[in-house]
Amino acid sequence: MRRRRAEKREPLPDPKFNSKVLGKFMNMVMERGKKSVAEKIVYGAFDVISEKINNKDPHEVFIQALDNVRPLLEVKARRIGGATYQVPIEVKLERGQFIGMKWMRDFARQQKGRSMRVKLADELISAYKKEGAAIKKREDTHKMAEANKAFAHYKW
Repeated sequence: MRRRRAEKREPLPDPKFNSKVLGKFMNMVMERGKKSVAEKIVYGAFDVISEKINNKDPHEVFIQALDNVRPLLEVKARRIGGATYQVPIEVKLERGQFIGMKWMRDFARQQKGRSMRVKLADELISAYKKEGAAIKKREDTHKMAEANKAFAHYKW
């Protein structure tokens, strides 16, 4: 018999915009528990965004970028009778945001030769404009789910 499900802990909202989604993103950017460094990186990226995209609130740019990157479908491996099928499933809002944040963070980290705040700002701006690596990753994920639509009846 299984024990009870762990209760969901709400992340603390960020101090500047009082946004829980942004607070979660800061926790994701954070390395080795250094929250103040993560805050400097994210707010620094927001400063770069407000310089590059005039008269736009950087928080709105972030929310829109996250919404553009968030996948609606993903594939999960299911093992049925010795064969493994890639079964497409819908992604809940919270998981979709998590995946989107992870992709933006990872693609920003992969770039070389600049500070993290500039790399993160560039990734957010390109996601806002519906271009860049994170958007390509989302399209690839959707294509994979579309290609395996025949196995949709295996989801449970």
